[in-house]
Amino acid sequence: MRKLFGTDGIRGTANIEPMTPETALKVAMAVGQCFKNGAHKHLVVIGKDTRLSGYMLEPALTAGFVTMGMDVVLVGPLPTPAIAMLTRSLRADLGVVLSASHNPYGDNGIKLFGRDGYKLSDEIEQKIENALAKGPNRRASPGELGRVKRLDDAGGRYIEFVKQSFPRGLRLDGLRIVVDCAHGAAYKVAPTVFWELGAEVFSLGVSPDGLNINRECGALSPDQMRREVLARRADIGIALDGDADRLIVADEHGTILDGDQLMALIATGLSRSGRLAGGALVATVMSNLGLERYLAEQQIGLHRTAVGDRYVVEKMRSLGCNLGGEQSGHIILADYATTGDGLIAALQVLASIVETGRPASAVCRLFTPVPQYAKSVRYGELMPLELSTVQRAIGEGEVRLGATGRLVVRPSGTEPMIRVMAEGEDEELVASVVDELCAMIHSTAANGNEIPQAAE
Repeated sequence: MRKLFGTDGIRGTANIEPMTPETALKVAMAVGQCFKNGAHKHLVVIGKDTRLSGYMLEPALTAGFVTMGMDVVLVGPLPTPAIAMLTRSLRADLGVVLSASHNPYGDNGIKLFGRDGYKLSDEIEQKIENALAKGPNRRASPGELGRVKRLDDAGGRYIEFVKQSFPRGLRLDGLRIVVDCAHGAAYKVAPTVFWELGAEVFSLGVSPDGLNINRECGALSPDQMRREVLARRADIGIALDGDADRLIVADEHGTILDGDQLMALIATGLSRSGRLAGGALVATVMSNLGLERYLAEQQIGLHRTAVGDRYVVEKMRSLGCNLGGEQSGHIILADYATTGDGLIAALQVLASIVETGRPASAVCRLFTPVPQYAKSVRYGELMPLELSTVQRAIGEGEVRLGATGRLVVRPSGTEPMIRVMAEGEDEELVASVVDELCAMIHSTAANGNEIPQAAE
């Protein structure tokens, strides 16, 4: 079992293990040992978002790779998908992103991409952990040390890459777009992409100070973007998260549209043009039943996976599908990118608006979601899901929801949290099941033991 890596790399609180410069150095050295291949001069691309702790972790990672004889290219703050693209474009052996995605500034993470631009497999991550535990068996000699350079035009390369995903011949002339960059990695590139394609752009979240990433803005807090859409009488609002691999949209009326609605739109367009590979969408267990029913009506398949875009990508690759994503706004378009890309997904939505000449409210909302309610419960050392009382409570919740409902209870892959989600036709029942189950899990976690069963 991997102990250091979660569903999205290594993540934690900055300057507390494992997000310390000491561990970052050791991780880089372990990666260098695992990837070292004879006399080949390896190249690593390192990017980051705008967190203050990036200044601490970036030099530590760089030193670790250089110690192992690997050259390093630094690209500065850029979206996670940009690093995946640059890794392939530069024929690098490895891509590294310092980001905790949508988490607050106090967190950070280390995400690793292989030379193909895909996140490393569980097996390779386990190999890295094993090497980390043993320590390096060989460092580079003084004459074999790696070199470091900064790639000044990395942002421009990514902008051109993203624009090439927009249909040739189309422009965004006349469209008024609000874009919220969450004070994160896309604060420069995102407004530029839309402006260069002809839109009138109103930018939010483009003044990062190292501490304000994702703070009451971006994809997880889109209300500021929604209000700006109404105030500016914009045609659409786009909110990205801290590393710009996910997006949430607001139509011209300020109605928030999540990843499920956007995936339905993109899947429908690809299917009608005969370009939906595999005839199906890949989504996670969190995607709404309304999406599943809509896709069935359109004769489009749906394959569900565990939560995490890496699992979506793995299923897409195994089935030969070119579209997948998550309700949270991660959308992977395999014809263009190897990972979720908020800007590329946004351009596909905008292309539908331009091509049809219809407003976002008419284009982007294709189904009515089934009532869905989700909460999270933090726990300590004890894993509540391993307790029989919790398992019984989950079973009882499933019975209450019946055949037309769903209950998903899972541990977070990045935090010590239990995620609880239910959906069904009865909104009050759905909320009751989630609230009662979360209260029970919270009490179990607080007590640290099994909860006695109530007398019959």
